[in-house]
Amino acid sequence: MAKWLVEPPVAQTETPVEVTPADPTVPLLDVTVTFLEMTSRPTAPPRPIPVTGSPLSLVRLHRPTVGYYRYIQHTVGDPWLWYERRKMNDEQIHAIITDEDVEIYVLSEGGVPAGFVELDFRDMPDEADIAYFGLMPDFIGKGLGPYLLDWAVHCAWDRDPAPKRLTVNTCTLDHPSALGAYQKAGFTPYARELNKVPDPRALGVIPG
Repeated sequence: MAKWLVEPPVAQTETPVEVTPADPTVPLLDVTVTFLEMTSRPTAPPRPIPVTGSPLSLVRLHRPTVGYYRYIQHTVGDPWLWYERRKMNDEQIHAIITDEDVEIYVLSEGGVPAGFVELDFRDMPDEADIAYFGLMPDFIGKGLGPYLLDWAVHCAWDRDPAPKRLTVNTCTLDHPSALGAYQKAGFTPYARELNKVPDPRALGVIPG
């Protein structure tokens, strides 16, 4: 887990939540989930577009196909064991990604998908949520992550009316720098939850 930039007074569950698989031989993973929030628009100006040597583009997906969404979501998320959407069927995925209050943006470098962010406005006007955010493995370490995250934050606050707060969560299965990156972007932890979850690789949900 990434070190705290500032040790926050977060709430924490006393007893780990255990989700027991049907097969008792499936190993359980200890996962700490940190919930973060931002209650006002950032005062700093948006980050400049990174210089990578290839043109960057950021495009919203309007009614994306389930296949294309799964390709992006799985490529970004499989290294970090993002299993929730893999367990959904096509109808469930389609209902989410075509909802008018769910906005999905793909960042590309030289026409090649480099990452994506999914903004969930279904709980507006109370809050907006960064449901998913990440980069394709080949594009990690090129300075694109901080730019895309900052862009997503400003995009969420540009909503009219603006949300009362912006939320995101990360866990100890994510990139080691994820928690620190969210704090640098202006998010503050407000709760932490300890879970035991079946290893999705052992269940065949994610390729092992």
